[in-house]
Amino acid sequence: MFSTGPLPGGGDGGRGAGGPSLLRWLGLRMWSRQGTLVFALLWFSSWVFLNGLVLVQRRVLSDYCSDDKTRRILQRLCLEFGEGSVTGDMCEDLCVLSLVEYKRCLYYENGKKVIEARWRGTPIILKSKLENFSSYEPLGLVDYPQDAAEQLSPLDMVFYATMEVRSALGLTEGDDDEEGGGVNGSLARLWGNKLKLHERTYSRAELDSLWALLQQEEYTFLRVLQDLSVHVAKVLGSCGHFYAVEYLSAGHTWDQNIFSLEGVGVSGQDKPKPLGRWTSREMVHRIALSFLDMVSHFDHDFTHKLHLCDIKPENFAIRKDLTVVAIDVDMAFFEPKMRDLLDQNCSSDEDCSFFDCWSRCDLTSRRCNPRRHNSNLQVICEKIFRPWFSPTLLGTRAKLPLQVELQRAVQECSETEEGDEKMQKDRGAEGGQSRGIHQRLLSILTRLLQDEGASGEGGGAGRGEATPTRR
Repeated sequence: MFSTGPLPGGGDGGRGAGGPSLLRWLGLRMWSRQGTLVFALLWFSSWVFLNGLVLVQRRVLSDYCSDDKTRRILQRLCLEFGEGSVTGDMCEDLCVLSLVEYKRCLYYENGKKVIEARWRGTPIILKSKLENFSSYEPLGLVDYPQDAAEQLSPLDMVFYATMEVRSALGLTEGDDDEEGGGVNGSLARLWGNKLKLHERTYSRAELDSLWALLQQEEYTFLRVLQDLSVHVAKVLGSCGHFYAVEYLSAGHTWDQNIFSLEGVGVSGQDKPKPLGRWTSREMVHRIALSFLDMVSHFDHDFTHKLHLCDIKPENFAIRKDLTVVAIDVDMAFFEPKMRDLLDQNCSSDEDCSFFDCWSRCDLTSRRCNPRRHNSNLQVICEKIFRPWFSPTLLGTRAKLPLQVELQRAVQECSETEEGDEKMQKDRGAEGGQSRGIHQRLLSILTRLLQDEGASGEGGGAGRGEATPTRR
């Protein structure tokens, strides 16, 4: 007779003997896979945790931006002032009269220090590109003696300061004689004329302090442009290599209005509206108009176009009259320096970008076009205006005719490029397409304000608010 042993997977015998073994085997395989997954998750979590500890160690535990280290830096600055090594119009208030009150360290990276303080009760921001005065290049162009009786003449000071400013701004000596393109003449010459007004000699401490300040491109930009533009932060004073600028609340990406609108909205004539202030949408439209005024101002009102290569909400602020202010100009360049930065070897367009400023790659010559292909307006439309005027934020108002027209204009603006020199010549005017979209935006925003019942003037919307054209 044939044996009737258990058959795999079938019959009662299969259920009685083979079945449990198979289930145990399957359960073991499933547990093994789950265990491997759990182990991988635990390993990844541990890796994230350890890297988080390293980040905390760097930012918090390692004196990254601590009050103690910042205070020591200021104490060292005051010690140098006491020794007569540095000077400035706020040194005595900082080091002797205690009229500069330290608040907190805002930023510290690669030596750059940004400090919040109060000077004679007024909020200020203290800045320096390098934390130590000794880190700056000494004034070695002229070998002046240590004896205070032998001081540098005003003429020599004008010459060397003008050379340093010209270098910082990326201008050449020929720019002094260049005509057209701007109404203010040479910025370097303007600085020299300002120094000539003093008509006195300069001490060693004054020379060294000024020289350290002139090596900071942002200080040079702000100091020279503050008499020419309402759209840059004002320099209030200095001590050694630190300089003070007005305190303004910067924008934030996570804020739907970008800027905090608390405490602003007073009319330009210092007379509040009947309800005390503008609505948030009115203020957003006025701020947008101020952005447009800033763009036109930087494009046309200097000898050379001023390019902003790091456009983001954190690099701008607003005053109480809603004027837009550039508060971080480390990445701002006049046309000659912009061309030098873009004129590089390339194999594709990706090699021709410098943050928010980019051009095209000529595949024949393997060189980037030195002329910027996009524009300040295009990047502002893309990074500032599109989030502001998106249908999501506007809600039911997004379907209103003027709002629809504004959204289309902003979309077109974010896609409009300046183009190369040949394209601009074909248009008959430099940046003709960009200027056209600028005028459309200006017109739409002005009409929106009129529809909202706002006045056509004031509020920091700038010189271009009431009229559709500036030139």
